[in-house]
Amino acid sequence: MTARSAKATPSRPRRPSTVRGPRGGRTPGGPRGLHTRLKRAWDRPLTAYYLILGGSLLITVLGLVMVYSASQIKALQSGLAPTYFFRKQLLAAVLGGGLLLAASRMTVRLHRGLAYPLLAVSVFLMCLVQIPGIGVAVNGNQNWINLGGPFQMQPSEFAKLALVLWGADLLARKQDKRLLVQWKHLLVPLIPVAFLLLGLIMLGGDMGTAIILTAILFGLLWLAGAPTRLFVGVLGSAALIGALLIKTSANRMSRLACIGATDPGPGDQCWQAVHGIYALASGGFFGSGLGASMEKWGELPEPHTDFIFAITGEELGLAGTLSVLALFAALGYAGIRVAGRTEDPFVRYAAGGVTTWITAQAVINIGAVLGLLPIAGVPLPLFSYGGSALLPTMFAIGLLIAFARDEPAARAALAALATRKPVFGRKPAGVRWKTMRRRVKKRPSGER
Repeated sequence: MTARSAKATPSRPRRPSTVRGPRGGRTPGGPRGLHTRLKRAWDRPLTAYYLILGGSLLITVLGLVMVYSASQIKALQSGLAPTYFFRKQLLAAVLGGGLLLAASRMTVRLHRGLAYPLLAVSVFLMCLVQIPGIGVAVNGNQNWINLGGPFQMQPSEFAKLALVLWGADLLARKQDKRLLVQWKHLLVPLIPVAFLLLGLIMLGGDMGTAIILTAILFGLLWLAGAPTRLFVGVLGSAALIGALLIKTSANRMSRLACIGATDPGPGDQCWQAVHGIYALASGGFFGSGLGASMEKWGELPEPHTDFIFAITGEELGLAGTLSVLALFAALGYAGIRVAGRTEDPFVRYAAGGVTTWITAQAVINIGAVLGLLPIAGVPLPLFSYGGSALLPTMFAIGLLIAFARDEPAARAALAALATRKPVFGRKPAGVRWKTMRRRVKKRPSGER
């Protein structure tokens, strides 16, 4: 053995593991590298598009499954087929899917053109609701129109979409003329028209929908840059009016008293709120199993509409409810991202209004089920049973998809995807695939 070989070879310090990133760059390995890759993927131009499309479809599909599970006993108790409510919801989802596709393909100019006609039709239909013989009362609220047979329509649900489109178009036109710096142009005619819609809704006694409409109004004012004192003044006026409406109604006062209730109370006035908590508590981490709810057997009123989140917690457990919350959080983040990255004022106001609508309604519904808010009687968007609520909501989701696709970076990314050469799983021209996965060139015509 030579002296040179006997010497110990000095060990070289090992470089930290790296992952080759795009454009030849290197990304550190380990948790730091994972964080970098996730951040890079999160900042891609099509992230909002995929979140809106994927999140809304997952919520809708999961909602169909839970409507089927939660409504069977209710249908049997009413002498109907077990799949009665599910079939109606499935039909509404198919129609809503068509509306979503149509809205996602419309141009911004066409969306703006729908604003005034949709507002006029919504006001007209809400006036028809108050005519005896045309309007129908459901659970004490006269906000429905009978369309014949088992089908009914709630015009106030379409008023949410009308206020978003009309308010966004109005504020965008005034911003282009630099008029929003004046209070009168910021408030008129937005506030009077919103109060007209609220008045027609409150004539039917539906305070839950009125709260959602008020949230949309505040969202539009916030996006328009309303001064803090003006915003606080309008918010204080709305809170005062709401307090008076609650104080003058025994039913609304009882709902307010059921916040955080742990027993039904005198006259079982908190029965629904308490049994919603029972359903969530009995679900545990992974639930009792799909279809195995006990509360839907007549104990929990409205298990497939207002309190479908409680049945979800009972059958799918904490994992199921957290999944629903995560999907709504992703949808809300994507809507805010679309509104924040656009240069078009109409797109900013419309995207912000739709995001405020869906997020506020989800918070109010889930807060009521958890006992943190009074029961407002509003459905969980895209999830609860109800075609009148599902159709305008899916159209609004189509709006967000159209806006997300219309971003310059997103348009460029979609164009790149459309022109990308086939890499995997597609047949190149002139090549046919054999069963042993060998590519064999096609023989020229005439060759034997």
